[in-house]
Amino acid sequence: MFNERLARRALIAIALLGLAGGLGAAFSGRADLARWIWAAGAIPVAASLAVSIIRDLISGRAGVDAVAFVSMTAALALGEPLAAAVVAVMYAGGGALEDFAVGRAERELKSLVDRAPRIAHRRVEDSFEDTPIDEVSIGDTLLVRAGEIVPVDGLITSSGASLDESALTGEPMPVSRRAGEAARSGTVNAGETFEMKASATAGESTYAAIIGLVTAAQTAKAPFIRMADRYALLLLPVALALAGAAWGFSHDPIRGLAVLVAATPCPLILAAPVAFIAGTSRAARRGILIKGGGPLEALARAHTVMFDKTGTLTVGGARLVSIEAAPGADSDEALRLAASLEQASHHIVAGAIVSAALDKGLSLQIPAEVRETMGSGLEGVVDGRKICVGSHQLVSGGSRPEAWAVRALRRASWRSALSVFVSVDGRIAAALLLADELRPETPRAVLALRAAGVSRIVMVTGDRADSAETIGAALDLDAVLADRAPADKVEAVATEQRLNPTVMVGDGINDAPALAAADVGIAMGARGASASSEAADVVILIDRLDRVSDAVSIARRTRAIAVQSIIVGMGLSGLAMAAAAIGWLTPVAGALTQEAIDVAVILNALRALGEGRGPERAAMPAAAARALRQDHEDLKMRLDRLRQIADALDDAAGEAAVNLIIEANRIVDDDIVPHERDDEGSVYPQLASVFSNKHGLSAMSRAHREILHQARLLGRLADGLHADESDRYIVRDAQRIIDSIDSLVRLHNAQEEDIYQNVVANWDTEVQAQGRGKSGAAGKGNVAARG
Repeated sequence: MFNERLARRALIAIALLGLAGGLGAAFSGRADLARWIWAAGAIPVAASLAVSIIRDLISGRAGVDAVAFVSMTAALALGEPLAAAVVAVMYAGGGALEDFAVGRAERELKSLVDRAPRIAHRRVEDSFEDTPIDEVSIGDTLLVRAGEIVPVDGLITSSGASLDESALTGEPMPVSRRAGEAARSGTVNAGETFEMKASATAGESTYAAIIGLVTAAQTAKAPFIRMADRYALLLLPVALALAGAAWGFSHDPIRGLAVLVAATPCPLILAAPVAFIAGTSRAARRGILIKGGGPLEALARAHTVMFDKTGTLTVGGARLVSIEAAPGADSDEALRLAASLEQASHHIVAGAIVSAALDKGLSLQIPAEVRETMGSGLEGVVDGRKICVGSHQLVSGGSRPEAWAVRALRRASWRSALSVFVSVDGRIAAALLLADELRPETPRAVLALRAAGVSRIVMVTGDRADSAETIGAALDLDAVLADRAPADKVEAVATEQRLNPTVMVGDGINDAPALAAADVGIAMGARGASASSEAADVVILIDRLDRVSDAVSIARRTRAIAVQSIIVGMGLSGLAMAAAAIGWLTPVAGALTQEAIDVAVILNALRALGEGRGPERAAMPAAAARALRQDHEDLKMRLDRLRQIADALDDAAGEAAVNLIIEANRIVDDDIVPHERDDEGSVYPQLASVFSNKHGLSAMSRAHREILHQARLLGRLADGLHADESDRYIVRDAQRIIDSIDSLVRLHNAQEEDIYQNVVANWDTEVQAQGRGKSGAAGKGNVAARG
């Protein structure tokens, strides 16, 4: 590929030198020398064209090169070398532009391969020695130190291990594995050193399989066929027939040559590359790296967009979602003590805990005698008390969890959350539940994709079905595919591809095979996901999901401009061919006319550099948006109480359970239902004049209907409920409905706030900064370990 590009650059240099040198000789009165110089500049280009045509015919396709070859060789044969030189310059220049526009970035797997471990610590008698990973055999005992990548698949033989599996599953929360459980290659030891027994060789392990999937998917991609070639089969016979007719009626071969020169397909050669260069430049200014014209054109035809969840639709970080206090303990005090100690750690979980405490206005103290256990937690002294924060095993010293702690662990599982326990002077006081959160711009990004013409949006994730489906419902996605390993993601992409052009968006190593397999792979590469960036056709360099819809919109507009340039350019060429056929244009005049047409085509194609004109729309007053935001802040306190009621129903029974259910129903009836009805009746009509995409409002109205439906279910269950009727099944049903209302309203409010910010006029700078601060604290990188 590099040699071909170098050859094309040499050709344009030769053609330009030939044209310029011939013109210089002609102006010096050396007409014969000029003719030789023009011919010398055109012949190498014609020879290159002949090779290209033969190669195309062998591969079973005919391109625009045939028309240019016929016109150049005919001009040389009929003694019109200047016309041949002009055509040679335009053709070689178009080839160089096309190389620049559609040359794809090299898909090396360098970063993926570099990450793969090469050395394993293998037990030999009573010690461990470093061994090349390829020499590890099944049954070997291996040592994996803290922070190292697991070299091969195996079974844990130590008492346990904490593994960061985000590279494989996309799940940001570290998992604890016990003795006898599997440790997969490519995962990171986020805890203490542990031993394992190899269950597979390096070549048969999980990480090697991922590299193989990427390689196979890349080699299976069909090469990009130039847009110009699709018109060539029509242009060539028309040009030859018209040239033959002009020659036959006039008995002048020069007139036929003039037709061929005027038919030189420079608009075809130039229009798409120039428009694609402009489109990729426009995308680059938006922080979107598109690797050539092929991905850009494929992106313009996108029908289906598939998203990974963790780190793509969500921030891939952690935020405090709940505090489960032990009986008699104060939850805010437990959070204050934990956050004071966590100030000594740079861990992402520590940052989330500290941010949560500061948001609550808690006063933090400087810790002393801090000792950190990698992957497990922290110990230290705060206010003279010994504080321990981390996994239950670390905090409890390995003792069995109490009943409230079991419920906290179960609730963390339901919510796909990480549990961090806090002990004060040896007694466990609380469990802090932290979970991933939706990106602030995700709702708007999904709506913008709909507006850009994407018909189907699917989430495919390695995360659990419950959390994935909650997000899918809130975003009004067309399908949710959960519990998908990397190979399953590739299969899901292939299934969608069989129906329509498909785009895959992801950010981790686990997404790389699917990104490579899709028609267009888009990597969220701002946080250094190098493997996915290597496999992707498009890389989002700014950590914002709404750039995906920008990429689709830019691609569609660019392709439309390219097609328009081709059609208009070839229409003008057709008029020039007709003028040449009746004798109004000589071969050189035809070539110069074609040059003017080419300039017009290039100028039109360069419109892809601009944003284009969108429809004018009204804007919501900033005061109105602030009032709506305040409504959500007020409602948040009621939602917090709903969550407390749902948690309290774990061990409530009889009259106590009935009272909690009735209180929850009262909150829903008095606060939540009126709020949603007011949104639908008064706020959304205001937004209707602002929103250019009515699908967004209909999707939001659908969320209202679901919230109101859940409210009706709770009201029906609570109506006339007595203590003697409140068996555990009713309590469990009420708990699920309350939890569902809480989750739906929180997600829906986040969507609405994002919409308000998008459409408001003069949105306060401090409000924007506040939103960025809240999302940024939870979103700096993936949760590497803890718990």
